[in-house]
Amino acid sequence: MKILMIGGTGTISSAITRQLAANGHDLWLLNRGTRKSEVPENVRQVIADIDDTEAVLRQIGNEQFDAVCEFIGFLPSQVERDIRLFKGRTRQYVYISSASAYNKPAASHVITEGTTLANPYWEYSRNKIACEELLMKEYREEGFPVTIVRPSHTYCERSVPLSVHGLKGSWQVVKRMMEGKPVLVHGDGSSLWTLTWNEDFARGFIGLLGNPKAIGEAFQIMSDEQLTWNQVYECVGRALHVTPRLYHVSSDFLAAVSPKEWDFTGNLLGDKAVTVVFDCTKLKRAVPGFQATVRFDEGVRRCVDYILAHPELQVEDPDFDAWCDRVIEAQENVKQNMI
Repeated sequence: MKILMIGGTGTISSAITRQLAANGHDLWLLNRGTRKSEVPENVRQVIADIDDTEAVLRQIGNEQFDAVCEFIGFLPSQVERDIRLFKGRTRQYVYISSASAYNKPAASHVITEGTTLANPYWEYSRNKIACEELLMKEYREEGFPVTIVRPSHTYCERSVPLSVHGLKGSWQVVKRMMEGKPVLVHGDGSSLWTLTWNEDFARGFIGLLGNPKAIGEAFQIMSDEQLTWNQVYECVGRALHVTPRLYHVSSDFLAAVSPKEWDFTGNLLGDKAVTVVFDCTKLKRAVPGFQATVRFDEGVRRCVDYILAHPELQVEDPDFDAWCDRVIEAQENVKQNMI
């Protein structure tokens, strides 16, 4: 197949890029080229800003594609741009939305593609919903061949997936664990969550490309493994050969006292604090044989080993570290004052 990926080097898309390239597809990546050294040699790179439509058209000319995959579309205006660019030029347009678009809290903790889309806590999710609605309208009225994909928390070897961290990523939490310092866990740590290794996600995603059962449909792609957040942090600790000191704090409190730019209201109250169990039956019907095979304890061990071997990924965050200490001190002071 001839496939154009807008993005192609991120956490989710990098695994898809590698697998498509390894299987000999005619793969094009359209991005700014900031990680072009990591792109397989047999992939054609279109180095451009997708918003500069004239520059994009100069490079892709009159090319037709079997699939165009949008990984960095966050606003309806960006989706409208894609429709203008690729309508009549692709047999399938795959839009990567988000499982955070599902209603919070949903009527049932078991989530299917039919679960209501509504997130009062997170503008990011509401924008994804608006993009989906625009695309489905275009499909219904104009036959635009859209497929919507809703990933949840997908991770790779470059970052340990945790729930409470600052803007510089999760390394500071890992460092606190290694130093024997308490690490913040939202709520009581008992809510269920699903984490998906990016190579597992990629196999499900690729199975939807060129798939006639995927046109006009939405699919969620996740592992079938559910873990409590306590178990998630404990798996990280085992990979580090330490026993993590988990310190539980109300999600509402964390959202109220965190800097606005960290957006814990969206990330926690609008996503990670809510128990969800994803039912991927629809995907498995469309992609027979799909099964996520990497357990979280295995995947996070790969993460830890990789990050410890790559100092450039060990980005410290002293502001977040100090904030954690202040939150813990404040809660301990309240406990003492209530005795």
